[in-house]
Amino acid sequence: MKIYTRTGDGGATTLFDGTRIAKSDPRVDAYGEVDEANAFVGAIRAETLDADIDDLLGQVQRDLFALGSRLADPAERIADRVTKIALGPADVTKLEEWIDKYEAELTPLRRFILPGGTRAAAALHVARTVCRRAERRMVALAVLEVEFLAYMNRLSDLLFVLARVVTHRAGVAEAEW
Repeated sequence: MKIYTRTGDGGATTLFDGTRIAKSDPRVDAYGEVDEANAFVGAIRAETLDADIDDLLGQVQRDLFALGSRLADPAERIADRVTKIALGPADVTKLEEWIDKYEAELTPLRRFILPGGTRAAAALHVARTVCRRAERRMVALAVLEVEFLAYMNRLSDLLFVLARVVTHRAGVAEAEW
């Protein structure tokens, strides 16, 4: 299979259900933002991270790929037969458990934190903002399962906490605002 198909040269793309839509369609915008979040998480994983955080981010990447696939499948043509793209309440709960676990390493927040710290922490902050943008695009789409929105909302929270953890573990002081 060639990587280029030429079918998108006119500004349209094909969804999993065979529908052709403009690349400017809100659905394409939403799954494109999720893809960008996934790419940022991959860039973070290219940094030197503790194994527990790298493993967790690997699972996040798989979840984001599943979410992007679901967004590209409006008729749920593949959803019922491809179990690896399932994403539901248990995945949101998993993110909450990770947030609770990693927050236990940190001092409570008393002020806003300026993005930065280490390269990995700064990249986690960028990924967090991309997740927020993806969430806004998904809200604009207005046809999504609530678990998708909850997942992106919790993921941005988790990325914020992980940025703080990475900074803390590196012995770098957080810049407060």
